[in-house]
Amino acid sequence: MKPIDNFDGGFIIFDFLRAHQFLFRHILDYCRINVHGGEMFLKSKGVQLCLAFSLGVIVLLLPRPEGTKFKITGDMDQKLLQQISRHFTLASEETDKDKGYVVEAKNPGTKESTAAFLEETAEALNIPGIEVDYVNGLSPKAMRFLAILAVLVFLFVVEPIPLEITAILIGVFLVLMGIADVKEAWAPYMHPVVIFIMCCLIFAISLDKAGLTKRLGYFIVKKAGNSVVKFTFIISMGLGISSSFMHDAAACAIGIITMLPLMRAVGIEPHTNTAKFMMLSLPFACSCGGMGTLIGGGRCMVSAAFLHEFTGIEITFFDWIKYAMPAAILTVPVAVLIVYFVFRPDPKFKLPDFDEEIGPWTSLEKKTLVIIGLAFLSWLTKGLHGMDYSVTGMLAVAALVLFGILKWDDIHENLEWGTALFIFGGGISLGLAMGYSGAATYFANIFFPLVQGGGWLLLFVGVGVFGALVTNAMANVAAAALILPIVIPMAQLEGVDPRVLALCLGTATSFAMLLVIGCPPNAIAYSYRYFKPADLTKVGLVATPILLGILILVAVVWWKILGLV
Repeated sequence: MKPIDNFDGGFIIFDFLRAHQFLFRHILDYCRINVHGGEMFLKSKGVQLCLAFSLGVIVLLLPRPEGTKFKITGDMDQKLLQQISRHFTLASEETDKDKGYVVEAKNPGTKESTAAFLEETAEALNIPGIEVDYVNGLSPKAMRFLAILAVLVFLFVVEPIPLEITAILIGVFLVLMGIADVKEAWAPYMHPVVIFIMCCLIFAISLDKAGLTKRLGYFIVKKAGNSVVKFTFIISMGLGISSSFMHDAAACAIGIITMLPLMRAVGIEPHTNTAKFMMLSLPFACSCGGMGTLIGGGRCMVSAAFLHEFTGIEITFFDWIKYAMPAAILTVPVAVLIVYFVFRPDPKFKLPDFDEEIGPWTSLEKKTLVIIGLAFLSWLTKGLHGMDYSVTGMLAVAALVLFGILKWDDIHENLEWGTALFIFGGGISLGLAMGYSGAATYFANIFFPLVQGGGWLLLFVGVGVFGALVTNAMANVAAAALILPIVIPMAQLEGVDPRVLALCLGTATSFAMLLVIGCPPNAIAYSYRYFKPADLTKVGLVATPILLGILILVAVVWWKILGLV
């Protein structure tokens, strides 16, 4: 081919493009408009709600695993067992007949190998009080619960409607789907834990009104200078470690109420990286610090209590500190560091300088500190007097009003009622429903055989990962209460010290960092609306595996030195 031909061809292409540039421009504009339109379509609240409920319908339409083993209780004379012997074999029997026995289907997949067949047979025999529970299968009630869980997780992450309304809908869905009756669904919204969290939030309001948060902020700023990063690290790490000796929710509330006036003073706007760094560092640090002692969080006390109930082995207050405090000391700064790297703060922000002296302590500050200090002391000594945290907490709230530190208007105008009642209460209701629907038991029975036979380390990793994931969908106390009865016998069968798994679950359930409802510090921080639920999930996906890795490292090194493993 001649060079001139190439030259002519180039001009032909150029002329074609120039002649049709108007058409191409319109095609590009059309594509751009449609892409933008697609984004707007997906951001529509109606579309997001439809997607959420569609997700629930998809879960309901998935094949439900019937399983092959069923636990039968109430058949004292084993009449039902005799009747079904053609289709089922006795898999295990409790020494206490009141606890029932487990049967396994001979021919899985047939009509005669289902829970429905067992219930029909029991009804035909006219034996009252017989209950049939799934062991390695998923009951229809549990399937409906998982459908609700799928819808709620989508709503919590995407947030097409306010989070408080989503939390209210938990009770509504549980009743409508036949998972709980009205009392079971709504009672957790006024659970003692909810009242206790309200006390913590009211304490934070009183500290702010009395001027103690300003004094704390003044002290930290003096130490940190005007650096946002240094200030956030100091307050997060300080209150994170303090969470070992006071409830992590209270520590988080105190920190945020101290931090907010300084953020507003320098113009740190919500949803900026700086705001996200500051507001997410505190709850993450406080959650990690809460594992340090038995009183740092309910999950720790539940783990120790279940261990004693099932094995007779007691973990004392000092023992828990000895084993768990090193993990708390290591994970608190690492958690803050992870948030820093995910949401790098803007260096242009400088905290205000405090040149003037803050002055001597006022009588209002002293009275507030004494009342709240006595409340904390009563929480530390609960084992002596036996009064619930919610009772002693509300006594302190009453004292704050009686001594003129707070007025009722201060409480109802500043307390985040939606967070206190609905988000916390809804989270507890959801967690309890996961238990009594059978969903938690099903997943535990599916998951734990995968790690059985692998020694203490594999069992520790499996329990830790499972606990850290489950606690995002339910209260960490409920997660510990549901999982421990399953894993403690497994530890004994494996020849593993059951204290290892009790400590593992009490500490691993501190890493509820994927959902806003995962733990009280998350919900408290979110209530001020400085970040979105998706922001917490984003940093939680990075933090959870790293923090679990540190926990495993502590178990491998420190617990081995102490002779626990």
